[in-house]
Amino acid sequence: MSRRRADELSRVMRSRLEKLEALRARGIEPFAYSFDVTRRAAPSVVAFEEMEASGSLVDGQGPQGRWAGRNVGFRSHGRSAFADLEDHTGRIQVYLKRNVLGDEAYELLDLLDLGDWIGVEGHLFRTRSGQVTVRADRIELLAKSLRPLPLGKVEADSGTGETRTWSGFVDRESRYRQRYADLAVNPRVREVFRSRAVIVATARRFLDERGYLEVETPVLQPLYGGASARPFVTRHNALDRVLYLRIADELYLKRLIVGGLDRVYEISKDFRNEGIDRFHNPEFTMLEFYQAFADYEEMMDLVERLFAALAEAVNGRAECSFRGESISFARPFARLSFVDALAGALGADPMELTLEELRNRAEELGADDLDGAGRGKLMDKLFGELVQPGLVQPTFVLDYPRELSPLAKPKRGAPGLAERFELFVAGEEFANAFSELNDPLAQRARLEDQAELRAAGDAEAQVVDEDYIRALEYGLPPTGGVGVGIDRVVMLLADQPSIRDVILFPTLREAE
Repeated sequence: MSRRRADELSRVMRSRLEKLEALRARGIEPFAYSFDVTRRAAPSVVAFEEMEASGSLVDGQGPQGRWAGRNVGFRSHGRSAFADLEDHTGRIQVYLKRNVLGDEAYELLDLLDLGDWIGVEGHLFRTRSGQVTVRADRIELLAKSLRPLPLGKVEADSGTGETRTWSGFVDRESRYRQRYADLAVNPRVREVFRSRAVIVATARRFLDERGYLEVETPVLQPLYGGASARPFVTRHNALDRVLYLRIADELYLKRLIVGGLDRVYEISKDFRNEGIDRFHNPEFTMLEFYQAFADYEEMMDLVERLFAALAEAVNGRAECSFRGESISFARPFARLSFVDALAGALGADPMELTLEELRNRAEELGADDLDGAGRGKLMDKLFGELVQPGLVQPTFVLDYPRELSPLAKPKRGAPGLAERFELFVAGEEFANAFSELNDPLAQRARLEDQAELRAAGDAEAQVVDEDYIRALEYGLPPTGGVGVGIDRVVMLLADQPSIRDVILFPTLREAE
C-alpha cells in the first residue's frame, strides 16, 4: 500500500472513530445485540410487485416489515435522504424523512458511514422514479464500520433496470487474503460460494438416494496412503508419535466395505504437501465413494449421472461454460484408451519404450518432478503434456499402466494395464476411479514395488500399509471406487479461473 493511500485510510478511520465516540456521547450503542428481521431485500421487491399487479395495495402502500443490511449507498437531500441497504438477497432502497424519523434520529444520519450495518422499520412503496423502496419509520445502527470497505460503483441499465456492480476491490491477492471484504463488496463472489454449497448438497443427495452411507474417517493418520503425494507431517505430544494429515480417504473407506458397509462416501478435507497453482491448493475438498459388487464400468455410469445432476443443479441444464468453451454433460461421455491415445501422440507404443526412452521424451517436453520416476509416472507425465490438453468435452480415459495404479485390479485380458479411469473436462482431471484391487497378496506386491520407487527417489510413491493389507485378508468384496475433486467441480460449473476463487480461505504465501 502506498504511503498516500495509507495516510488517506488513516484519516478516514480517525473520522469514523470520532463518529463512534459521538454516538456513544449521545447514549447510542453502535454495536447492537440483535435486530428482529422480518423481510429480505429482493423477496420484498417481488412481493410488492405481485401485490401491485393484483391491485391489493392500499393507497399505494405495500407490506410493513423490518429490514437489516449494510449501508452501501447514501444520498442526502436536505430534509430527506435515500440509503441503499444490502443483505444476502440483494439491495433495496430506503427513504428517510426528517418529519417521519424526528429531528434527533434524522440528525444521527450524519454519523453513519458506508459499510455500517443498519436496521430499518417501515413499509414499502414505489417512488416517483419507479423504484420499490422502504419508507422508514425507524432506523437503528447495528454495527459501526470503522474501516471503509472497497466499495465499487453500481450502474443501472436504463432499459432493463438491472444493476451491475463495478467493484473497487480488484487485486486478486488482496481479495484472497481479505475474503471477508471480497464477499462484502462482490455479490458475484457470494454467488460462487452459494453454487459451491449447491454442488455439495446435490452430491450428498445424489448418493443418499442411491443407498450410500455418509461416514467420517481420520484426518490425522498414523500412515498416509490412497494416493501418490507428499504428506504434511505433525507430532502428537501425548502419544509421542508422528502423524500425517491424510492425502486421501480411500484406504479407510475400503476398510469399511470390508466391515460390511457396502456403499459409503465421504466429503472431506485432504492435504497434500505440493505446489500451488490454478488447479492445486495444499488443502482441498474431495468426494470419495465406494460401492461393493461394482466395477469401474458401473462407476463410470454413476459419474456421468452425478456430473449431469451437478450441472443441472447449478445452471439449470446439463451444460456449463468454462474458459469460453461450451461444455455438455449429455450422456454418454466419450471414452479413450490411455495407451492408444499416448501411442498416437508419441508415434510409438509407450508400453514398448524403455525407461530411458520414456525419460528422454519427458525431458524433451520439459516435464518436471522426474526424480526417481518409474515407467508409469513417466507415461503419465507424457500423457499430461501431449494428450490431456485436447480433452475438452467430458472424456473418460481408460485402462492406465498397472505401475501407475497400485490400488486397481489388473485389466481383464491385458494384465499390464489396470481397470482405472479418469474423467477429463476442459483439459483437466476431475475424477479418478478403479475396479479396486481386493487380492491382499497382489496388493502387498504392488505396495512393495511402490516402496522400491520411494527408495529410488520418488517421494510421491505410496507406502506399505500393513493394517490395510490385514483388512484385505479378511476379505474385500468386488468394489468400485471414485474420487472427485469438489473444488475443481466448482471451478468448472461456476466458470472460475483459479482454485483460489472457489476456496473461501486459500493457502497463500506469507504477505510481504
